[in-house]
Amino acid sequence: MTGPKTNERPGTKAVLRHFHMSATKARQVLNLIRGEDVDRAAEILNGVEREAGRVIAKVLASAVANAVHNDGIPADDLYVAACYADEGTTMKRWRPRARGRATRIRKRTCHITIVVARMEEERLERRLVSRQAAGAQRARRVSESQRRADQQGRGRRRDAAREAEVAAAAEVEDEVVEDAVVEDEMVEAPESVEVAEVTEIEEAPAAEEAAVVDAATEAPAEDEIEEKSK
Repeated sequence: MTGPKTNERPGTKAVLRHFHMSATKARQVLNLIRGEDVDRAAEILNGVEREAGRVIAKVLASAVANAVHNDGIPADDLYVAACYADEGTTMKRWRPRARGRATRIRKRTCHITIVVARMEEERLERRLVSRQAAGAQRARRVSESQRRADQQGRGRRRDAAREAEVAAAAEVEDEVVEDAVVEDEMVEAPESVEVAEVTEIEEAPAAEEAAVVDAATEAPAEDEIEEKSK
């Protein structure tokens, strides 16, 4: 026994009639959302770059609004039960060609229909379980990322404290070295003064002796000069 016809399936539907597009182009987009829940179908249509995607998204939103307001079905429980595009009227125009001939131009239209219905209980339960699992997994990821961030923060603070300690120790060591250098300079200064004093003391007797020798040598020379003058 065959199933119900496409246009006789239970659910809430929305129809767009006489849209200026061929039914073939609309069917290529409708095949992407058939059987999907309305949220997933809306995401797919948002990513479609064709003109039919924008129009079919509006028809889907209208069908969901009809189901929510007229039938009282939550939007989260809806899925695309059926979607199809029928050929509409074709407008015939003519284009002049060479040698007095003419070519027919067919401007096609279509009727787009989307039927949404409530999902089965089993499917709703599976989706609920999958969402709970995804939420738990996301919570684990968030907690893990938070734990890693806390560890990294503690590590950075520990490294900063260690660097501060090293810098403080280096400053203390530099101060100790400077104090030692100052003390060494203070110790060396008196020694140099004492050496200078000893040198002066040693040079003084030598200078006196030299003066006495010079005086002794000069005295006989003066005596000789006096004798010669006499």
